[in-house]
Amino acid sequence: MRLIHFVLMTLAMLLVLPAAAQAPGERHVAIELVPETAVPRAGGEVQLAFVSRPQPGWHGYWKNPGDAGVETTAAWTLPAGVTAEPIAYPVPHRLLIAGLMNYVYEGPFTQFVTLKLAAGLAAGTALPVSVKLDYLVCTNEVCVPESATLQTALTVGDGAVAPDRRAQFDEWRRALPKPLGSPATYAVENGLLRIAVPFPASADAADPYFFPLTDGVLDYAAPQTVTREGDTLLIETAAKTGRPARLEGVLATGGRGFAVAAAPGVVASASGGGAADLGTLFLALGGAVLGGLLLNIMPCVFPILSLKALSLAKGGGAGARGEAVAYTAGVVLVCLALGAALLALRAGGASVGWAFQLTDPRVIFVLLLLVTAIAFNLAGLFELAAPAAANRLAGEGRGGAFGTGALAAFVATPCTGPFMGAAMGTALLLPWWGALAVFGGLGLGLALPFLLIGFVPALRRALPKPGAWMATFRHVLSIPMFATALALAWVLGRQAGVDGMTLGLAAAALLAAGLWWTGVRQGRGRGAAWVPGAVAALLALAVTTTITRAPVQATEVAGGERFSEQRLAELQASGRPVFAYFTADWCVTCKVNEKAVIETADVRAALKGGEVATLVGDWTDGDPALGRFIERHNRAGVPLYLWYKPGSATPEVLPQLLTRAMLMDRAGGS
Repeated sequence: MRLIHFVLMTLAMLLVLPAAAQAPGERHVAIELVPETAVPRAGGEVQLAFVSRPQPGWHGYWKNPGDAGVETTAAWTLPAGVTAEPIAYPVPHRLLIAGLMNYVYEGPFTQFVTLKLAAGLAAGTALPVSVKLDYLVCTNEVCVPESATLQTALTVGDGAVAPDRRAQFDEWRRALPKPLGSPATYAVENGLLRIAVPFPASADAADPYFFPLTDGVLDYAAPQTVTREGDTLLIETAAKTGRPARLEGVLATGGRGFAVAAAPGVVASASGGGAADLGTLFLALGGAVLGGLLLNIMPCVFPILSLKALSLAKGGGAGARGEAVAYTAGVVLVCLALGAALLALRAGGASVGWAFQLTDPRVIFVLLLLVTAIAFNLAGLFELAAPAAANRLAGEGRGGAFGTGALAAFVATPCTGPFMGAAMGTALLLPWWGALAVFGGLGLGLALPFLLIGFVPALRRALPKPGAWMATFRHVLSIPMFATALALAWVLGRQAGVDGMTLGLAAAALLAAGLWWTGVRQGRGRGAAWVPGAVAALLALAVTTTITRAPVQATEVAGGERFSEQRLAELQASGRPVFAYFTADWCVTCKVNEKAVIETADVRAALKGGEVATLVGDWTDGDPALGRFIERHNRAGVPLYLWYKPGSATPEVLPQLLTRAMLMDRAGGS
C-alpha cells in the first residue's frame, strides 16, 4: 500500500511538475547537522542533531510513516573508531489523506543520532563526519524524494559542552519519547486490538494516541478508543493479522511521548465485559482457594477456627451444617467486599493492592483493639453473651458463626501466602466479574475446613469429646492472639510512630479495664453487665481520630539498601547480582521469611561473599510507586522476591516461601 501510494503521488507530481519545481540545490526540507559538542571524549559518545525545517505545506515522515511514506535512511562516512546508532525520532503528528493515515512532521522537527567513540582514540585526533540522508517530503497532493549530504568536523577532546548548546539540545530532546518504564500488554480478539499501558492515574493524559512502530498489527486509519482504568490506559482499535512477540510504539499524550513495549497477554475490554481466558481464570481461582486454605494456619485465624470447631463438638454437631454455611457466608462476603473495594479504588485511580486496608494506621488501630478483646475473651476475662444483639464471636448459633467468619476473613488477608500472590495479581488483569470470582475463591478456601467439619459427620466425630480440657485449651489459644496484638502494636508504631503506638497501647489498656469490669459484673450476675465494656470500647475507638501516619523507614538488613528503580539500574549497570525483596510490616509470610531465611547468619554471609546487593522495598504504607513495580511482576501484594543475575535485565521471580539453600545457592553461583 505504501508503494502504491508513493507511485501515485510521484505520477501526480510529474503532472504538476512546474508547480513543484525547485531550484538547483534547493530542498523542500532544509536540514542542518549540529553536534552537541565538537570535542567528544575518547570512549564516550556525542549526539548529532538533524535540525529539519519543512517549507510551508510540506511534511516529512516518522520512522513508521503509516499507510504511506518512506522512512529516512542514513549512509555514513565515518573515521575509524567511530560508529553511529540508529536515528531517534521525535513524537510525530497524524495526517489523514484520502483514508490513509500518515505519521508526519508538518513543522520544524529534530532527529538525533548518537556517535560512539572508541576508547583508544588519541586526543586531538580529527574526526570528519559525513552522512547522506535519503528521505521523502510531501504535500497533501505530491511527493518528492530528496537527498542531503551533511558534514561536520569533530576533534577528540574532553567532551565539554557549551551551556547554550546544552540548553538548545535539551529543548530539542523534549520532543523525544521518554521510556515509560513499565511493560504493557496487548491482546487481539474478534478483530480488535487492545493494549493495556501502565500510566499513573494522577498523571494527565490529554488526547492520548498510540503510534505503532511494529508494522502489521493494527489498522493505522482506524479510530482509537482510549479509556482509563486506574493506573492503566486501555487502547482499543481495529486489528490486522500480525501477532508479534513484542509490539512497540509511542504513546502520545498532552504534548509528550512515551516509548511503549507490549507483550501478548490478558487484556480486559474497556467496559470490563470482555471474555476472559477461562484457563487463566480457573488457574487463578485454584490458586486463590489453596491460598485461602493455607491462611487458616495463621496465628490470628487458627484460634478462631479452633473455637468454632470445638463449639460443634460441645453441641454434639447439632445445626452444624447451618453454622458451617453461615461461617462460609461471613468469610466469602468479606472477601468479596474487600475485593470490590480494591477494584473500585483502582478504577478511581488509586494504586493499591491486596490488603490495602492494612496500609492505613487507623485500620491497624481498630484491629489492635479487636484482637485485644478476642485475646482477653479467650483468656476468660469476660464472656460475649450480652448484649443479645451483639456479635457473639465465639458463641454458638448461625449469627455467631457468620460474625466469626467475617472476622477471620478480615484479619487473615493482610499477606499473600503460597499460591495466593499470583492469583491476586492475575485477578487484577481479569474483568471485574472474573476478579470477584477469584476473591470469592479466596474466601471459600479460608472457610473450607469449617465447611468440611459441618458437612462431613466423620470429621465431627473425630473431634475430641467435650470436657474440662476445653477451658484450658481455650486459654492456651489466647496466647497466639496476644502475640497478634503485640505484632499489630509494632506495625502501628511503624506506621504512626512511637506516639501512635503509645496511644494504641493506652487505648488497648483502657479497653481491657472495661472488659475486666464487664467480666466482674457477669460473674456476679448483674444486669447490663456489658455496659462498662461497651463504654470503654467507645472511648478507645474515639482515639482513632488522633492517629496519623508517620514517615516509614525502609526495613534494614545487613548490607541492605532502600529499593528504588534508579538504584536497581545502577547496580545492574555495575554488573553485580541483585536480590530485591518487597515486604510489609503487616505481612506474616514476609516476616517469617526474613527471620527464618533472609536475616540468618549463613544467608547473610553467602550474600556478602557473593557480593550480592540487597534492595528492600517496604510496602507497609502502600507506596504507589512500589505498588506499580510489584504489579509489573504479576503480583497484587507482598511478599515478592526478585533475583537479578549479572548482566540480566529480567529477574528470576522466587517462590513466596524461601529456603536458605535457595538464596545461598544463587549467591554462590551469582
